[in-house]
Amino acid sequence: MTAHARNQWYVAAYGREVGRELLGRTILNEPIVFYRTEETKEVVALSDRCVHRRYPLTAGYLEGDRLVCGYHGFAYDTKGSCVYVPGQKRVPRTARVSSYPVVEQDSFVWIWIGDPALADPDTIPRAPWLADPRWKTVGGMEPIDADYGLLVDNLMDLSHETYLHGGYIGTPEVAETPITTEVDEGAGIVRVSRHMDDAECPPFYARSTGIEGRITRWQDIEYHAPCLYLLHSRIAPVGVLPGPDGDDSDAFHVEITYAITPSTDDTVYDFWSVSRDFAQDDEEMSTFLHDFNRTVVMQDVDALNLLQKALEKEPEGYQELSINIDTGGLAARRILARLVAEGEEPAKAPAADPTAVSPATR
Repeated sequence: MTAHARNQWYVAAYGREVGRELLGRTILNEPIVFYRTEETKEVVALSDRCVHRRYPLTAGYLEGDRLVCGYHGFAYDTKGSCVYVPGQKRVPRTARVSSYPVVEQDSFVWIWIGDPALADPDTIPRAPWLADPRWKTVGGMEPIDADYGLLVDNLMDLSHETYLHGGYIGTPEVAETPITTEVDEGAGIVRVSRHMDDAECPPFYARSTGIEGRITRWQDIEYHAPCLYLLHSRIAPVGVLPGPDGDDSDAFHVEITYAITPSTDDTVYDFWSVSRDFAQDDEEMSTFLHDFNRTVVMQDVDALNLLQKALEKEPEGYQELSINIDTGGLAARRILARLVAEGEEPAKAPAADPTAVSPATR
């Protein structure tokens, strides 16, 4: 079981999911209720348990910005303080629920589960294309009944595309091409690159780009522990990449974003998005990319659910075999363990230009 670093930012929802209807999510084993304030539209995150009898507040309702428990009528303000108790004027001083720091950035709602005093918004990594009108984005969220670390492993090693996602995004070259790995321990970032000079064009890209024949395909992973995973994908006909001075301006650009958020000890939220800088007004393209990529995501979901059940039957102390393609995943595991062991104080993320999305800027 992968330990969870609490003093870190995690994605709790897409901004579009949070409104005046109460939204419940469990983050790092903490049940939380989300809603927006009536006038300012700010996101509120409170513990989803009334102090009176632990009734889920998601089963309650809003009166203005007050959250009213649907069982006995206890009412809470946006900071979690109880402001009304039925049948008496005095509100006990201990009558409050936890309130969590939240930040909306790049279409995500980020939450801090640990010590609020350590919640520095400047440490949140960026995925600026998600909210950039120059990019068209589709996405969704799938819960997985598996350990959080299994999803990290899955995304850090894309060689599984050849076998698990054959006929969708996988081709033989993905598994056959060696990777390069760079680790920035201090910043908690792992980069894994696979550049295929002459590869088969999988259906996902043949349909979306219209390229016929073989392609040059770049996959550049950038994992910001513990939550954000970025895959910078560049596609072009053979011979186009790299361009003059090594640039990729003549390629089709696809940014694939995952937010990997532990829900419980053995469940995880898989937030996924596909952003493109071409065919912006083509709604059929958007539908295709959404449905096609969700099929790929569900293949991962099924595989990880199966793997989790298999691992639960394994004896204590079983030994894994790791090879070269696991370098990025193993580095990610080390960083995740360090975030827990070092008291979980996060390193400050490097400043980023929110308009810079090309791998050349990394």
